[in-house]
Amino acid sequence: MIYLIATILIYIVSKRIYKHYPKAYLTPLLVVPVVLVAALVVLDIPFQNYEKGTSAISYFLGPATVAFAIPIYKHFELIKKFMVEILSSIVAGSVVAVLSSFFLGYLIHLSGNFMTSIMPRSITTPIAMEVSKTIGGVPALTAAFVVATGIIGSIVGPHVIKVFSLKSPVARGVSFGVAAHGAGTSKAFEFGDQEGTFSSLSMIIAAGVTLVWGNTWIPHFQHLFIQ
Repeated sequence: MIYLIATILIYIVSKRIYKHYPKAYLTPLLVVPVVLVAALVVLDIPFQNYEKGTSAISYFLGPATVAFAIPIYKHFELIKKFMVEILSSIVAGSVVAVLSSFFLGYLIHLSGNFMTSIMPRSITTPIAMEVSKTIGGVPALTAAFVVATGIIGSIVGPHVIKVFSLKSPVARGVSFGVAAHGAGTSKAFEFGDQEGTFSSLSMIIAAGVTLVWGNTWIPHFQHLFIQ
């Protein structure tokens, strides 16, 4: 229980700091893991003990995704208006995310397990881990890639939006949701409620699309290149 309380307190403190000083390097998604890892090392606490004490957080990670349905319901009429653009962008983005991960791993000669673990990195953690299991990856490793992708996406995303002068809430939201899942969605809400809504929807649909890919053509595609 003490590990759970400590984790929640560290998150609350880091979130308040980020609210007053919204710098990329102060985002809770980056600060909390760093602080926790440092604490485990300094205090010589076995990770197994920490994992057991904070299992409730992992348990609620999946159900928490359902909360994204609230803004989607709120802006449902606007979503219907741009449904074709949203769906086509999500499907294209999901394919690019998987293929870019594969070819990057192929170019730098990643081993089979690393390759399959990195491919679902652009979707929310619970589903990414399931896809990883399906295609023979290491779920724990996939989770690490997902977190890294989310952090990088939330940091780089605003600069990409600025460079390309993206004004549309649809374009901004879908970009964050497809490229950086939960972390990107959190960042999208900083731009506006509509951006966050489109990002939430994109993240959820992208996860479903990638789950389908993971059970259909990804294993065959993987078999052609990985020995």
